[in-house]
Amino acid sequence: RGNWMVEKFKFLDIEDNGKYIICHLSNPPSHTLTSGGVEEIHKFLDIVEQHNDLRVLAFTGSGQDVFIKHYEVGELADTAEKNISKKKSEQSPLELHVFHKMLLRIRDLKAIVVAGINGNTAGGGCEFSLGCDLRIMKDGDYKIGLPETSVGILPGGGGTQRLSRLIGSSRALDLILHAKLLTPQEAFELGIINRLVSEDNFLNDLHTYCQDLASRAPIALEQVKKIIHQGLDMSLEESLLLEQEAFNVTMNSKDAARAMRSLLNSQNNIEEDTKFEWEGE
Repeated sequence: RGNWMVEKFKFLDIEDNGKYIICHLSNPPSHTLTSGGVEEIHKFLDIVEQHNDLRVLAFTGSGQDVFIKHYEVGELADTAEKNISKKKSEQSPLELHVFHKMLLRIRDLKAIVVAGINGNTAGGGCEFSLGCDLRIMKDGDYKIGLPETSVGILPGGGGTQRLSRLIGSSRALDLILHAKLLTPQEAFELGIINRLVSEDNFLNDLHTYCQDLASRAPIALEQVKKIIHQGLDMSLEESLLLEQEAFNVTMNSKDAARAMRSLLNSQNNIEEDTKFEWEGE
């Protein structure tokens, strides 16, 4: 483990692999996400944001066959009961919830963030994964989804907004209104999951997935992540200008100059020439 990681956590187990980190989410025996867990992730992100050489960050569950079961229902029930006695004017949110702020920080990280879904996840766990850049999931008898309407609430951790952006409003409405839980294969076919991996070798496959991303051109990957996320909220003309500016960033990098010259001097096709040593400059 890297010397930069000095904070001690209750709900997180950090595995530092140099260019990539795997954060194991731990809250046995319930395997739910709590306010305490969210607070710790914020503290973890405080450290990660200072780790300039980090290229990939992955989150996975430490429990057997469960990523994040869901957000802690007891906390939600307590809040609902307290709200009943309050005037509606007192309940109006003045700022984003810390859960939203956490996922926005994940979105804004320079590193690519992967949700390594090692089993079942629903509600807030599914929303957490939707807040990551990429999602890989263990194939098998598992479920993923947003079933909140079955208990009279709605996905309040960004699920309505991120799922509709990911798969379209009609499909998102259908899944959320029916509180439908999906198999890994169904989620993959809808485009919610980027890759399905074997039950037997999930952790090894997660490492391989992270290693592959971490071995790619860091400046290009950082810029791609930024402009895709930011461009979603812009007009086409504005997002094309953003892309043009990001392209110029990559064209001013020593990495790109060396890599393109190396390709010209080799006999390989561009899709075959992926083993260049990137310096991040």
